[in-house]
Amino acid sequence: MLNNRDNAKQYIHDLYNMLNKESDKSSHMLNITDVLLQVYSKIDKAKNPEALIDRLAKYIYSEGMAGKIHLKKEEEALLMELGTIGQKAGLNGANYADFSDKSYFYSIFDNNKMPIR
Repeated sequence: MLNNRDNAKQYIHDLYNMLNKESDKSSHMLNITDVLLQVYSKIDKAKNPEALIDRLAKYIYSEGMAGKIHLKKEEEALLMELGTIGQKAGLNGANYADFSDKSYFYSIFDNNKMPIR
């Protein structure tokens, strides 16, 4: 049986591929796909992957609302699965977080530089 980290990686992979095929290439959609790719690359090393997934799900909802992005039923289902995994993280200061900040997912020590959109 797969664990939360493996499930999350699969959901992120599937969601990234679905969103990447969309014709909408707005800066909001590109920000979402950038962050999905970044979280996918960091999740194996994350000390608390549930907190990272929680932040990812909230970021996607926030960015989607700002960009008026409407997800298809399959995409929304994957995002809900990620949200369910993220709920296991507890509060972890989530109430005080800025969910529109893409830089949270990037570090100066990462090989991947944060794309500016």
